[in-house]
Amino acid sequence: MIVIDATATRQALPFGPLVDALRAQFADDRCVVPPRHVHEISSAAGDAALTSLIMPAWQPGAGRASYYGVKVVNIAPGNAARGLPGLHASYLLHDAATGVPLALIDGDEITTRRTVAASALAASFLARRDARHLLVVGAGRVAALLPQAYGAVRGIERVSVWARDHRQAERMAAGWRAQGLEAVAITDLAAAAAQADIVSCATLATTPLIQGRWLAPGSHLDLIGSFTPAMCEADDACFAGAMLYVDTDEALRKSGDLLGPLARGVFTAADVRGTLADLARGRCAGRPGAAERTVFKSVGTALEDLAAAVLAYEEVVANPG
Repeated sequence: MIVIDATATRQALPFGPLVDALRAQFADDRCVVPPRHVHEISSAAGDAALTSLIMPAWQPGAGRASYYGVKVVNIAPGNAARGLPGLHASYLLHDAATGVPLALIDGDEITTRRTVAASALAASFLARRDARHLLVVGAGRVAALLPQAYGAVRGIERVSVWARDHRQAERMAAGWRAQGLEAVAITDLAAAAAQADIVSCATLATTPLIQGRWLAPGSHLDLIGSFTPAMCEADDACFAGAMLYVDTDEALRKSGDLLGPLARGVFTAADVRGTLADLARGRCAGRPGAAERTVFKSVGTALEDLAAAVLAYEEVVANPG
């Protein structure tokens, strides 16, 4: 078994190949993704000190290698007082035929990179081909990678970023400028949203940040946060009259962005145009023209983790230096 640390994982997962790997995995109907396990681990005092998520997935072989992977995500809110990150993740990849462990891979890098790659994959079907202006809402680890990921599928020329803490947005924009991007931190979110071709939100917001009345015709809205019922990033108007897609059907059961409008009758489950698997397999159409407004809501799936882990493992094995 090999160990692939954070740096090696990052280097093994450039966004062009990673988006292609996700596209191929969603197009293949043989990947098995059981429900995730959630375990509450109590401290000596009896309170819930740690939440552990166990996320398995496997890809049966058919004339090629077969893989079985498990991601473990440990969430410890008390870590802030210890000066430690609150979340740690690891990924263990196995040979699905023999059960032999193949690699232990940095789970944080896999999660972050596959998350933004999934948004880029959706944009390859849903964003206008001439989309050039990206607005990033948020200034965390996921948000930092969005221009690079979107650049793998669209010719992004200009990036704006908004965050509650404008100093964080300024630092993010400066980092992108150092990479050669035209990037600016903004304070007027409404004006930036009205000008953007793609609006991508990666926050932990519990009240809407984006209002549908701001969004331009033909724009694409990407909602990455809101992976629990208590979270949301977009108001009801964002969905009214838009073409809505999700990463998996689970999004309709987990995301406050969708549960709220569903309960209020803004749209029904039948109004969802399709999932990433539907798009990748050609079972539903993406954007039909330049005028439509599209929305993509993701909550993540172990299928994406497996695709990223396999890509990282095969890249490291093929290029061990």
